[in-house]
Amino acid sequence: MRLPSTAHTSRPWRIHEIAYDFRVEDVWALPTPGGPDDFAHLVKQVSTGEGDYVDSPVGRALFALRWKLGALFGWDKPGTGVGEREPGLRDRLPADLREGPRGPDFRKFRSVYQTHDEWAAEMSNGTCRGVLHLGWVPDGAGGYHARMAILVKPNGLFGIAYMAGIKAFRYVGVYPALLRMIGREWEASAHERNAAREGSAAREGSAG
Repeated sequence: MRLPSTAHTSRPWRIHEIAYDFRVEDVWALPTPGGPDDFAHLVKQVSTGEGDYVDSPVGRALFALRWKLGALFGWDKPGTGVGEREPGLRDRLPADLREGPRGPDFRKFRSVYQTHDEWAAEMSNGTCRGVLHLGWVPDGAGGYHARMAILVKPNGLFGIAYMAGIKAFRYVGVYPALLRMIGREWEASAHERNAAREGSAAREGSAG
């Protein structure tokens, strides 16, 4: 489910003090019901998942077109990546986040930081810089689920036009398939999370 920007901006996320010059492009509630300590499982799923997160022919075609255009116009050429055009977000981290867990890199994203309930990863190319932010929030019924926010900083007027031009394609061919895939993988890994909870409870019981 798509959420208003305030669903992200109203939360006390650490990303606000770091990506202050990025704008909120999209916010989504993810189909990932879980417990208070399950967030690390989601980070692992997103960063290590094999295959294509976009499972629809339309989505795959859009991504293929994007990479072809990127190669043609040099949007992804060397010198446009994270930390190459301008300093990456890790250079802005306060000491506690810089010294804490960094989190996993994946695909074209470089991890910025990871906490118990928050993970941010950054990408950059010739069109824009972007941040994928995942946060773990209570659902009001004793459980938790994830919210995904996409933060962007377009590179000049072309970047602004590019982001506006692909907006409809993201909503039609990318996000619906992405959320379906995340939900399926989350459901399939339920046994792994349950086993981790049982192991943690057993260790706490033996320690007590």
